[in-house]
Amino acid sequence: MPDDLPVILHHFDESPFSEKVRLVFGLKKIAWTSVRISRIMPRPDLMPLTGGYRRTPVMQIGADVYCDTQCIFRELERRFPAPSLFPGGSEGLAWASAMWTDKSFFQNSVNLVFGSLADKVPQSFIEDREKLRGAKFDIAAMTAAIPQMRDQYRAHVGWIEAQLAGGGPWLGGHEASLFDINAYMNVWYVRSNLPVADELEAEFPKVRAWEARVRAIGHGTRTEMSTAEALEIGRSATPQTIEADDPHDPNGRKVGDLVDVRPDDYGRVAVRSRIVALSAQGIAIRRRDDLAGDVVVHFPRAGFQVMPAT
Repeated sequence: MPDDLPVILHHFDESPFSEKVRLVFGLKKIAWTSVRISRIMPRPDLMPLTGGYRRTPVMQIGADVYCDTQCIFRELERRFPAPSLFPGGSEGLAWASAMWTDKSFFQNSVNLVFGSLADKVPQSFIEDREKLRGAKFDIAAMTAAIPQMRDQYRAHVGWIEAQLAGGGPWLGGHEASLFDINAYMNVWYVRSNLPVADELEAEFPKVRAWEARVRAIGHGTRTEMSTAEALEIGRSATPQTIEADDPHDPNGRKVGDLVDVRPDDYGRVAVRSRIVALSAQGIAIRRRDDLAGDVVVHFPRAGFQVMPAT
């Protein structure tokens, strides 16, 4: 990677998905640049880079922009292969674990946190999340569901305890992996927001010790940059992505096709442009923006829809 292309993370400190990326920086001892974005829209310097994708975090390296932690982790593993996120042949399990941690476990944690915070949640945040989700962000319903959310949180954390009981200090055995970072996200999120986290986890001593080990990984070497500076880096750089077709694409998509890419659950804002690279796990599209210049935006395939643009 050229020295003049920093690894930039657009994030906010309270974001649990951003915490996953920060821990990967720590695990791989990466020097990175932090660009703090608002917890809510608007984000006028970031949207030109992403084409409208508004979930957090986003990683930028020059004029290549990586959306979703799946995409971010694949690129970090490619550029910084040691230490690996997948020691001991754990890659399949580690990737698949995100479908648990980022969906059902995360939704449970969100409902528990915001139901407990209740009237402390700003109205501006509620309105922003309703736009993001395309549905009501019902704090009253979350508050009413707290007993069920405690039950479910206990069940999820119990699975971590059971896995740790099987052997080494990490979920995959004797080395930290992406499996640990995925599972830790929700434990970190609840502990960061709720004083009752200790009593919720009191019966899980292995989880408590594991949590301390993950936290000790740290965040690598962090420096700060403004959103305007990051936008200028994107505008001044040239995308490094090489054109690549996927000969096994089940829908016959190819480089040059005009497509809409969007998450399949929430934040369903379509980013439209032409395919520049395609694989079973990722899709990259090349965009031209008046503010950002020529950029390539990268998305994962799992959890995202790719539709022909009409």
